[in-house]
Amino acid sequence: MPIQKWLLFLILHIHLHGLILAQAQLPDLLYSSCGGDGNYTENSTYQNNLISLLSSLSSNIDKYGFYNASIGQNSDMASAIVLCRGDVELDECRSCVNNISQKLVQSCPNKKEAFGSYDECTLHYSNQSIIDTRSFSTQFYMFNTGNASKPEEFNEELRKLLDSLRGVAANGGPLRKYASGNATGPDFQTIYALVQCTPDLSPRDCSDCLTTTFGDMPNCPCNGKRGGRIIGTRCNFRYENSRFFEDVPLEAPPPSGKDDKTARTVIIVVVPIAAIVILIGCISVILMRRRKRKLVDEIQSIRGDDISTTESLQYDFSKIRAATDNFSNANKLGQGGFGPVYKGKLPNGQEVAVKRLSADSGQGDLEFKNEVLLVARLQHRNLVRLLGFCLDRTERLLVYEFVPNASLDQFLFDQVKRRQLDWERRSKIIGGVARGILYLHEDSRLRIIHRDLKASNVLLDAEMNPKISDFGMARLFTLDETQGNTSRIVGTYGYMAPEYAMHGQFSVKSDVFSFGVLVLEIIIGQKNTCFRNGESVEDLLSYAWTNWREGTATNLIDPMLKGSSGLVRDIMRYIHIALLCVQDNVADRPTMAAVVLMFSSLSLSLPVPSGPAYFSHSDISPEISLIQEYNSRSSESRELAKTKSISSSRIQA
Repeated sequence: MPIQKWLLFLILHIHLHGLILAQAQLPDLLYSSCGGDGNYTENSTYQNNLISLLSSLSSNIDKYGFYNASIGQNSDMASAIVLCRGDVELDECRSCVNNISQKLVQSCPNKKEAFGSYDECTLHYSNQSIIDTRSFSTQFYMFNTGNASKPEEFNEELRKLLDSLRGVAANGGPLRKYASGNATGPDFQTIYALVQCTPDLSPRDCSDCLTTTFGDMPNCPCNGKRGGRIIGTRCNFRYENSRFFEDVPLEAPPPSGKDDKTARTVIIVVVPIAAIVILIGCISVILMRRRKRKLVDEIQSIRGDDISTTESLQYDFSKIRAATDNFSNANKLGQGGFGPVYKGKLPNGQEVAVKRLSADSGQGDLEFKNEVLLVARLQHRNLVRLLGFCLDRTERLLVYEFVPNASLDQFLFDQVKRRQLDWERRSKIIGGVARGILYLHEDSRLRIIHRDLKASNVLLDAEMNPKISDFGMARLFTLDETQGNTSRIVGTYGYMAPEYAMHGQFSVKSDVFSFGVLVLEIIIGQKNTCFRNGESVEDLLSYAWTNWREGTATNLIDPMLKGSSGLVRDIMRYIHIALLCVQDNVADRPTMAAVVLMFSSLSLSLPVPSGPAYFSHSDISPEISLIQEYNSRSSESRELAKTKSISSSRIQA
């Protein structure tokens, strides 16, 4: 037995070194992400389990290009999920899986969790149980540099094509959830697209995953481009203006019978089944009507004194259809992940915004009821106000107050409109969002975690006051609850706290993390998902932390904001607070109450932040020159607060 154990160890050791030696021969990954959940040590049980698991993937993958497995128990367990593109032949798939199994270990040495992708396959491994986790987080984007002609028309045709493919993929069965196709865009250009889920997802989960991924399009640099892709842990899609996929052969049908006996057998089987299907259809209609009635009754339990309107919470569908001119494109304000939003005018002259949920959007009764029940009870100047809802057959509508300046992202990420956002307005927006989140966490009758705070969910009224919107993903806590867990992870990658994106754990500190990312975006003036540093594209949090430690944090300030030294000191304090919010350790992040206090009290000393989540440059030597310089100015800032405190007066307003 000792000799056998020694031989097993030697084989594993040789295999590991074989992976390292093969590095020069392996193609570069399109993308890799090394999880922040700790490292494993050399020759540990976990390392042996991981190597054994990865070496078995290519031989065990089925002809449909999918395999998942786990080896070991408890802290030594290694889990992996591998997926090949649906049109890739089995031999090419196995070759890709063999390469990625080696390359990802090299790219993320000694990391317990990693995600990587080639063009033909993706691999995700972890020391956590990921096989049964429904994590729908986006991992990365890629895009064609060419712009689409007539981008609005192009995006509309692309959306229709992706929606149709989503239904086909979701209903693809337990072996393959993949669909590809094409459509004609503006100027007769052909749009080719494919969508895919891991086949272990249910049809509903696959549809939800793709809906969430489609919803990331506004944040993706591929938006308005002739081609692009968004790759997630459980699903992905890609589109181009030229064909990039192969046809998938249909499964051979079973051989037909050659005598009347087979025909009689078919009739005997089919007729009862048809009768059962008709019966089930009738029962489904009855249950659907009961479900709608129950949903309306639950929502109608909210009385008019919960919202500041004299009209009933429920609107008549014909009234909303008339208000939006039959949902005309001329009144369309935008397209969200769950459906379009239209501007409307009620008979009394009041302007409203109407969110029309698509029947196949993935936002079901739970999310619809969640948004109505929560938002109707919330009253704060920095939260968008829900006026009512409408249920009519398959139609589900949410009616909000109309906010004329649309969303923050349309100003912040537009080179021309961003000039309207001077520091006074930006700090006013930051302060308003902070107060709105604080109200959700501590000051309302409910304790609510938003879970999807981002620039596109911050609306701006006529005076550029911020209003937080989109509560479909929000979760209600009791007063004694501090955190929750979910296996259905939804939201926007880049704003997600790492503990939520990786393991489904969320708390008030998850919103604090998202708020910190949003503050950095507002100060820098760029998206966190496609932050551009000169000619290169890198992660915004890594860039911010590197500059902070190296004493060059003024590089983070939007050139449109750079002015007097007093203004720069004000902005530097906001950067400091944002970095406190995005710290990797959940316990180190401040509460929103502490954040609001930090903004409003310049005399309050701020702790030194630790490294943010997703930061991968841990080998940078700790530089504290900026921190020392910043702290040395604290006494000057206290004096400055007596005579000039733009941010303080706005936060307290």
